[in-house]
Amino acid sequence: MMEACKSIPLHNNTIKMASGNIFREVELPEQKPDSDGALFPAVLSPISNADFTSTAKLNGFEEAIKAHKPWLESLLQKRGAILFRGFPVNSTSDMNDVVEAFGFPEAFYVGGRASRTKILGRIYTTNEAPQDKTIPFHHEMAYVPDYPSKLFFFCQEAPRSGGETPIVLSHIIYDKMKEKHPDFVAKLEEHGLTYTKIMSDEDLPSSFTGSGWKSAYMTDDKNVAEERAAKLGTKLEWMGNSVKTITGPVPGIKFDKGSQRKTWFNSLANSYGGPANAEIYDDSRSIEFGNGEPLSDSAMKDCLRILEEECVAIPWKKGDVMLVNNLMVLHSRRPLIKPPRRILVSLCK
Repeated sequence: MMEACKSIPLHNNTIKMASGNIFREVELPEQKPDSDGALFPAVLSPISNADFTSTAKLNGFEEAIKAHKPWLESLLQKRGAILFRGFPVNSTSDMNDVVEAFGFPEAFYVGGRASRTKILGRIYTTNEAPQDKTIPFHHEMAYVPDYPSKLFFFCQEAPRSGGETPIVLSHIIYDKMKEKHPDFVAKLEEHGLTYTKIMSDEDLPSSFTGSGWKSAYMTDDKNVAEERAAKLGTKLEWMGNSVKTITGPVPGIKFDKGSQRKTWFNSLANSYGGPANAEIYDDSRSIEFGNGEPLSDSAMKDCLRILEEECVAIPWKKGDVMLVNNLMVLHSRRPLIKPPRRILVSLCK
């Protein structure tokens, strides 16, 4: 059954071409109003008389993106994420063309913690951990200074049940955590965070942070790995073929100039291994305040709860493309209940 869809005005920003309007904003039941009352995320579909029903029309979508990139970027900055639904994006090659149409520089996954495989061009697999496992909320690569500013997700095969990619506005988490745990947030702002991880030489596909150091630093040379890690503010301590990585202190809160708001820019939820998160992560000291002080389990318990309460989880449909502002929005993954599921990703500066 198709979800209820309702066209809504584009707040005087309707995109027009010579042949007429191209995009229309629609409402989905899962959307939530943001702090300013606008629905999160923005959802764009073709207007009813736009012939975007065949792969041959992909060029029309690409040209619309190129022609109206400033408007789309403005919408992304205002809303945090845009879901494009109903456009002719059917293959990995199509998705790569869409990414190229936006023209954002590519961001590389150096120092990344997840196992990923390049598929084609700028398109990679998402986290290759077993899909029946939860991946907690995080900003992509928040633990290093050179993180992507934008993410594209592409649904090549839609799950029959489960497997959503929930998203949540980061400033809302900051505001609610500051209200609930002001001392915790004050320490986070003063001291930042230090992330610690043990990496083997090879990938561990069973873990959502299972990237081996050879994959993470894109080399099998320890000296080269040390050089690349140092550029990311990471110290490597070798343990035979494995390595202990220590990154930080790095900020746990950032000020987003575009929105003029503080954001919960960190990987707390998917790095913390205390009692509040023990079912997902088992390393209790994988993350701590930058001064070495352990995190409060009660604060983390509330953080995890708030993330779930405030998030939006729209079930995937084949051909969906979701563009996410990584500075404004955290994302996660819910367990897959009924396969198949194939979600691909592209990281951009």
